[in-house]
Amino acid sequence: MKQIISIREANQYLSRYIDAVQSGEEITITRRGLPVARLTAVVGITKLNDRQKAARKRSLARMRRGYSLGGKIPVREALHER
Repeated sequence: MKQIISIREANQYLSRYIDAVQSGEEITITRRGLPVARLTAVVGITKLNDRQKAARKRSLARMRRGYSLGGKIPVREALHER
């Protein structure tokens, strides 16, 4: 089933329309009576394969360790000299 709603209505009741979309509806959002967007369900979400999972795990571990930019850590007084 298709619904047509205004931006104000979409903003006010977004969670209600998300639920409707998850149950198979399609919603068109209008601005001043003209269609500007369509809210539809996402179909076919792909899952990561084992290689992608391993690469993601390595990347997250590296980000947690942080990246050195070289140089020294500045002293607070040097940063705020007057």
